[in-house]
Amino acid sequence: MDTTTGATFLLTDENVPPVHEHNADGRSPFLFACDHYGRLIPRVLGDLGLSDNELTRHIAWDVGIAGVAEQLAVQLDAHLVAQRYSRLVIDCNRPPHVASSIPLVSDATTIPGNEGLTREAGEARRQAIFDPYHRRIDEIIDRRLHAGKPTVLVALHSFTPVYAGIARPWHIGTLYHRDTVLPPHLLKHLRSEGDLVVGDNEPYAVSDETDYTIPVHGEMRGLMNTGIEIRQDLISDQAGQKAWAARLARILAEIEATLNAEKLI
Repeated sequence: MDTTTGATFLLTDENVPPVHEHNADGRSPFLFACDHYGRLIPRVLGDLGLSDNELTRHIAWDVGIAGVAEQLAVQLDAHLVAQRYSRLVIDCNRPPHVASSIPLVSDATTIPGNEGLTREAGEARRQAIFDPYHRRIDEIIDRRLHAGKPTVLVALHSFTPVYAGIARPWHIGTLYHRDTVLPPHLLKHLRSEGDLVVGDNEPYAVSDETDYTIPVHGEMRGLMNTGIEIRQDLISDQAGQKAWAARLARILAEIEATLNAEKLI
């Protein structure tokens, strides 16, 4: 059981800071967010009662997306902001009030370290990990808007090839809710590739109850936005990550040119 009662005890100087940034001075209009980039666990929480094998699975992080995100930021000269701690500690793409924010069970796996969690202990996780990450995204957007810099928010994720025993056919999906500009462009370009099964709000759809980054930082701020989900078996190694980063960099560059021509950015 987690007996931590304050954020200062959860992350000490021995722990890695929760927020990771890459290419902060990037000139691209794209701002990449990676909510499930890492799988670290604060030392005081141990292993949350899970084996090393469980902590390398998708329940702990979005497998493969870190490599794609880093390379994509470099190729597009874009700013990447990412979260280093495991979604099992606190999910940075869930509203803090929902049950899946700190899951008791993830994909049929019980998380012993999350059982019997006090409200104070849950609040400590939010203050130490969730809040700094989202505060930093807010600061980045504020700075960009103040400088008159076009900002298009893209949240990067990956998904499992099989869920609940059912194979997922999509190679990639674009996820959205209220934005009617960027997602149609992205869908059009992905489908024109010819070799992809593309999900339109598949395998997930964005909503205010199941997501945080896009609704809060994209929609509430009036930014063009989309989520991108890549199937994990396609990016589980460096070759796959490199190939998908190159493909997405090319597609997003083409979309940027279109948005510029239409005077949308």
